[in-house]
Amino acid sequence: MSGPAAAGVLIYAKHRDALANFYGSVLGMQQLYRDEHLTVIASPQLQLVVHAIPEAIASQVGIASPPARRENVALKFFATVPSIAEAARAAEVLGGQVFDERWQGAGFAVCNAMDCEGNVFQLREWTAVQE
Repeated sequence: MSGPAAAGVLIYAKHRDALANFYGSVLGMQQLYRDEHLTVIASPQLQLVVHAIPEAIASQVGIASPPARRENVALKFFATVPSIAEAARAAEVLGGQVFDERWQGAGFAVCNAMDCEGNVFQLREWTAVQE
């Protein structure tokens, strides 16, 4: 991916490096940029900007271990992976979880997952040949 992305998702993180590593591993993304405030990771389909929450605010944010599921939010992004089972194994190792309930869409399977800070997102896996 060259140049700025046309679209993506920005995620605020208490532990920016851990969250960027989580999504990089689970979604197969590569780091494009990193500075003291943010890490940009991307795949050919998606760019994520993981932005550190300022310390004054981060010190007031509690993240349980294991993290508590935080799903009462207005937005939830999805990403397609080659294998939900492989993504689940990576998520578990990195402190997240892929939930068991699955739904079928038109040519894909979908499930909810949680990152290592409790943010809920969705994984999709193709179940039919895409043209």
